[in-house]
Amino acid sequence: MAAPVRLGRKRPLPVCPNPLFVRWLTEWRDEAASRGRRTQFVFQKALRSLRRYPLPLRSGKEAKILLHFGDGLCRMLDQRLQQHRSSGGDHAPASSGAKSPAQEGPPAEVQFSSVPVLAQPKAGGSGSYWPARHSGARAVLLLLYREHLNPSRHSFLTKEELLQRCTQEAPGVAPGSARSWPALRSLLHRNLVFRTQQPARYSLTPQGLELAQKLAESEGLSLLNVGSEPEEPPGEEPEVPRSFSTELGASEGSVQQPQLELRPGEYRVLLCVDVGETKGVGHRSELIRQLQRLHVTHTVRKLHVGDFVWVAQETRPRDPERPGELVLDHIVERKRLDDLCSSIIDGRFREQKFRLKRCGLGRRVYLVEQHGSVHNLSLPESTLLQAVTNTQVIDGFFVKRTADIKESAAYLALLTRGLERLHQGHTLRSRPWGIPGDPESGAGPSPNPLCSLLTFNDFNMGAMKNKAQSVREVFIRQLVQVRGVSGEKAAALVDRYSTPASLLAAYDACATPKEQEMLLSTIKCGRLQRNLGPALSRTLAQLYCSYSPLT
Repeated sequence: MAAPVRLGRKRPLPVCPNPLFVRWLTEWRDEAASRGRRTQFVFQKALRSLRRYPLPLRSGKEAKILLHFGDGLCRMLDQRLQQHRSSGGDHAPASSGAKSPAQEGPPAEVQFSSVPVLAQPKAGGSGSYWPARHSGARAVLLLLYREHLNPSRHSFLTKEELLQRCTQEAPGVAPGSARSWPALRSLLHRNLVFRTQQPARYSLTPQGLELAQKLAESEGLSLLNVGSEPEEPPGEEPEVPRSFSTELGASEGSVQQPQLELRPGEYRVLLCVDVGETKGVGHRSELIRQLQRLHVTHTVRKLHVGDFVWVAQETRPRDPERPGELVLDHIVERKRLDDLCSSIIDGRFREQKFRLKRCGLGRRVYLVEQHGSVHNLSLPESTLLQAVTNTQVIDGFFVKRTADIKESAAYLALLTRGLERLHQGHTLRSRPWGIPGDPESGAGPSPNPLCSLLTFNDFNMGAMKNKAQSVREVFIRQLVQVRGVSGEKAAALVDRYSTPASLLAAYDACATPKEQEMLLSTIKCGRLQRNLGPALSRTLAQLYCSYSPLT
């Protein structure tokens, strides 16, 4: 029986707003599939995400808001877009075949490639909404727009960064607390700002970007054309006009804080105690009482790494509520024996040591405090002794063992007075965040580590556990979860293969499974430069090359 004939008008198919990006991603996916590369799945996921996005994209950088679009893929799109423009292709070529009614209009409107096309304003959206002058919503939009124009930044701001900059540049509209911010909530509701990840990052949507540009232009500011960003010559950064910098406080001094200098007699040494050491009852509150008994000048605040640090604080600051503070090059992690056992069991022990090594401070102290009988602990005494010995010999920490909390407080008091004498008569200066000599930090070895120090804000923000991390850092954290892979072994692996993609490419280049299993066995690691070994190399090969579930 013949199928029934459906009568009625055929519905026109929706026009693709980004045909060039779709075509290029399809080409890259097919090419990767023909060569048997795993990147075909990356391109396929990005292609699926792009086809669901209903708005035109002006550059590859804007595609970063979509799922499965990383920095590398956005960079590839921008490079291909630059080549397309240089060859004279201003518009996407008309598709072959019969044209639908929607395709009979002007080609610039129908088939978007790289020409900036403003989205049609919707009722209640950016087209009908205009924030009042000197309002919180206007300040947030302009701050995010300035961040978007800065090529050296990430085009997003956290809520704390937004609140801090709004307080500095528009104190009249800044809220008293970041928890309740009606202006930001209104922008999220109007789809002008979107929020991603945890902790939250805020950036402009295409409608918000359009509105922010109109706001800046309405104030008589000559701004960069956002749509022409990929046309900048390679290696050159766009220059923001002086009027825009003056209006929004976006001078170089506001992006890069001026160097803080504390001369002798202008600062005091202050012990900072993590808030976790003061909560609860018993031994934690006892520590504060012991420090007060020993007349140790201290303050309690949230530390993202370590339990105790020392800061040189201004004694006569310009702003009494925000005195300048430089972190001295010492940090202490305190562990009672019962806490040490639990941290070894749940994996915090290795992670905390790894984060302490990367906190930017060079002199790390591991304070191990006796607590009760060792026979009542969940791990044998020999295991604890081995862990403490490894911390001192292999990780390079200074290990201090104390009998009880009174002795721990006395040791902290002794360190405080010693640091006061050590820095007496020295001029202290701030330096950029980063571990001296670390290739990722960008900060070279300091000529005088005693006098070149981090500011407290840089130290604490840089040590955040959930901060935005590079692919290299996430790869290291992934590797150390494998049994037998220490921090030194993970660092040696990442020195050879800096990303998972480069490691997978090396595995794909191997001719046989046996060659894959032995690929990493000869990598040198540790101070003795020993081989990684065939057993661990085989384990990693199974992890990254097996398609079926691991057994």
